[in-house]
Amino acid sequence: MSDNKKEIDRRRTFGIISHPDAGKTTLTEKLLLFGGAIQQAGAVKGRKAGRYARSDWMAIEKERGISVTTSVMKFNYKDFEVNLLDTPGHQDFSEDTYRVLTAVDSALMVIDNAKGVEHQTEKLMEVCRMRNTPIITFINKLDREGMMPLDILDDIENKLQIECTPLSWPIGMGKRFKGVYNLYEKELHLFTPGQKTKARQGIVINDINDRQLDDILGSQADELRQDIELIEGAADPFELEHFLAGSQTPVFFGSAINNFGVKEMLDAFVEMAPHPGPRAAVTREVSPYEKTFSGFAFKIQANMNPSHRDRIAFIRICSGKFTKGMKAFHNRIGKDVTFSNATIFMANERANVAEAYPGDIIGIYNHGTIKIGDTFSEKESLKFCGIPNFAPEFFKRVILKNPMKIKHLQKGLTQLSEEGVVQVFRPISESGYILGAVGVLQFDITMERLKSEYGVDAIYEHVEYNVARWIESDDPKRLQDFERENIANIAKDAEGSKAYLTTSEWQLGYCMKQWPGIEFYKTREISE
Repeated sequence: MSDNKKEIDRRRTFGIISHPDAGKTTLTEKLLLFGGAIQQAGAVKGRKAGRYARSDWMAIEKERGISVTTSVMKFNYKDFEVNLLDTPGHQDFSEDTYRVLTAVDSALMVIDNAKGVEHQTEKLMEVCRMRNTPIITFINKLDREGMMPLDILDDIENKLQIECTPLSWPIGMGKRFKGVYNLYEKELHLFTPGQKTKARQGIVINDINDRQLDDILGSQADELRQDIELIEGAADPFELEHFLAGSQTPVFFGSAINNFGVKEMLDAFVEMAPHPGPRAAVTREVSPYEKTFSGFAFKIQANMNPSHRDRIAFIRICSGKFTKGMKAFHNRIGKDVTFSNATIFMANERANVAEAYPGDIIGIYNHGTIKIGDTFSEKESLKFCGIPNFAPEFFKRVILKNPMKIKHLQKGLTQLSEEGVVQVFRPISESGYILGAVGVLQFDITMERLKSEYGVDAIYEHVEYNVARWIESDDPKRLQDFERENIANIAKDAEGSKAYLTTSEWQLGYCMKQWPGIEFYKTREISE
């Protein structure tokens, strides 16, 4: 067993997932507040005061008030080392979220009390279910009128097919919302609305039958007692093994904007969420307790500091111990690399790190040699599984306004495709670039970043394609014949893999019938 066991066991690495506007970024701020990483939580949309969510650092995020990239934040809480990955809620950036979910050990799902389970949450849940990711649920915005607690639990169970076990319970909602009863600790916390700091005020009651409760809550005291009696009699008891297997979700109620219920959820989370576990590689399973270092890049981010034109690879450590200046084998290029400067993150603020352990996310300065999916290891060649590329659903052709900027355009598109912002295809039969994305907003992001970060003034125009599939065949001649006869529809992606672009699902189906022996893939694992 590794000497690093104590450090590994106290780490919690999780992603926050939700539908847009469920309050995810606000909740992130409050978690950082409790972790001592920030001293004051600014309102997410408080643009007039010049304050934005600390996890939303990119210019377009500030402008539009949405998260479009994944932020990584580290903080210490109750002697646990917490790595928090705040993912984009907007469905147009779901690819980034999908990849991040391959790098976490658990997920925190945020649901709007008024809206219940929404479409994007269902899609994200499907990704979590593929890896049996343990999920904790936070029902947010109880300070507003919304669904009754039992109704929202039914909604989660029916739409997401996961058993719900409430570990806190709200006292009223909207104007009648007084706080939460902690079913996990058998305590009641009454808070002051509008509180902006992590300090808690109010009264803590350890006995729900305490008459003091009636003096404070009036008729709501008996309502709470009846609710708790019902829940304790009817709800499924919390079972850690079911939660860790991804079949049961503990549910907490609260209001992130007012700090209601957030600490109860965080206290339970660090206790019950899993520490880093084994990771599947192509050749074998890798235990976090192994002494030799291994990790994989799940995200590339360019220009986090525009004045330095930097590019950082986010690497999830899977085993061993990272130490500053160490060498590791870069499996895709077949060379040793030296990690001389590694960083940890607090949104856009960084600190140099001398050592890190499994579960930690470190940033490595990257000069174009690291791509998403790259594996780093000591002593043996490894490739971790399961980092996907998804076939794009929308397509646009790039039009460069100044032809003299073609090299800048090439560089910008290469780097943005390596980040996963957009997929880039070069048709074999013509010059130019076609962009593919899973959401239309990605095209706007690409154009804005080309202009602000690479000095490229470009626009996009409609193109006739609506479907893309990567193509392969065991018969090289068959594949060659297919390419020759469909030359107008063949393009290469940024990694040189060939894809078939066409106008409709019907046309794709017709082509597949005409060409048996050609495999058409909707997803492609990022290759080394």
